[in-house]
Amino acid sequence: MMFLKNPLLNHLFLPFLLLVTANLSAQLSPGVYMATKTVDKQTETHRLVISPDYMVHSVYQENPANFVLTYGGYYEHGDGIINLALEFNSNYELDGIRDMEINYSPAGDKFQYGDTGLVFSKTPELKQDLDGFWLFATRGPDTGQERRGDDNARKTLKVLVDGTFQWIAYHTETFKFSGTGGGSYTAKDGTYTEAIVFFSRDNSRAGAELQFEYERMGNDWHHKGKNSRGEPMYEIWSLRWAD
Repeated sequence: MMFLKNPLLNHLFLPFLLLVTANLSAQLSPGVYMATKTVDKQTETHRLVISPDYMVHSVYQENPANFVLTYGGYYEHGDGIINLALEFNSNYELDGIRDMEINYSPAGDKFQYGDTGLVFSKTPELKQDLDGFWLFATRGPDTGQERRGDDNARKTLKVLVDGTFQWIAYHTETFKFSGTGGGSYTAKDGTYTEAIVFFSRDNSRAGAELQFEYERMGNDWHHKGKNSRGEPMYEIWSLRWAD
């Protein structure tokens, strides 16, 4: 710790430094965090993807594959509390929740989250070409057709951070949840590959690996190949914000 030569200045500076240090330690560092817990003899994986003001929490089982839940939205935090304004909630029809207040306790690259006592650990950074938060814009090719964007209540969001991916289809006004899927991904030299770990519409899709062509054109991502049903597809995604 730094000390100043003047004792009076030390007296004034030290409390300020301690306050700043405490505030910095309470920050949530952007990235991907993982935790596990046992429920009915099954291991549940909890994954949190955190950006400076947005987070996505997903819960799933891998053996056997079973999607449990996902929710996400914009957040603010301080004094050990996360205030989360949801954009989507896969359990909305059951719980009607649109806003959440979540306790958290940070400690470096780990933090305790919620009342369950789960401790999340940050995964290593893995920067790739397509990292960011993307919104589905339109079917390709781009011929000037109308696009979906943030002003449209019906959204499909795709989150690519540190080698993980997740898409979520939802409606921000009615909170209708249409599905999600996620796992790990790589993007290099025009080839984008997804390894599916959870898929809300059909648990049997978990374990599949899908490969696509990709090309970035400004803030657009052109995504070509075959979908999880083996059907040809050409999608254009627009960058909502970079990771």
